[in-house]
Amino acid sequence: MKTEMKGGKKTDTDFYVQLVIIGILTLLIMFNVGRIYGSGGSVTEYGTGNAISISEIIPQGIPAIYGKELGVDYGDISPSNPRLADATISKLSLSEDMELTEAEKERYIKIAGSISCEYCCGADSIIFSNGERACGCAHSFAMRGVAKYLLRNHPDMSDDDILSELGKWKVLFFPGIHEAKAQVLESKGIDSKDYINLASNLYRGIESGASASGGMVGGC
Repeated sequence: MKTEMKGGKKTDTDFYVQLVIIGILTLLIMFNVGRIYGSGGSVTEYGTGNAISISEIIPQGIPAIYGKELGVDYGDISPSNPRLADATISKLSLSEDMELTEAEKERYIKIAGSISCEYCCGADSIIFSNGERACGCAHSFAMRGVAKYLLRNHPDMSDDDILSELGKWKVLFFPGIHEAKAQVLESKGIDSKDYINLASNLYRGIESGASASGGMVGGC
């Protein structure tokens, strides 16, 4: 039996080969659609997959060790309430001009020298190698203030724990770009929920070229 096709006759073999090809293409399309919807519809320039959302990296609640002491909550830094955000940044900055002991200063230089405010002032870090201010933006004042406060009042915290706290506030200051950075880190097999990975200088610039939505919270 011959199967009549547009433009001439085709044999049964040709007809069934076409059906197989169509079937394979359909399966491929369905597979890719399933991957997209399975990841919540998130597709980035780095491919389709389980994209990190902003809610997964934003710290929540009152900082366990010092939040009540300073009267701050991570949720106070929000683009929906800029006045509260600025007031909270001022609270975090209160200890910024504190004089440190030599031992404290040594730790401070290591910690504060490992993080920057590159999305605002572009400095290599929020301090120079001698511990002096390297960036005059409000975000840097806040991070330096938190570092000094914790070094003085909670010296039992490790350097990494303190740096992680600075990273949490930095993520809150620049949520959109950190969401994009988190996606890049995950695409490279790096834990993006580790705030040292996400916000310190360890992987600074890895998100270059990634699209980000949302600007900074709090003034520079």
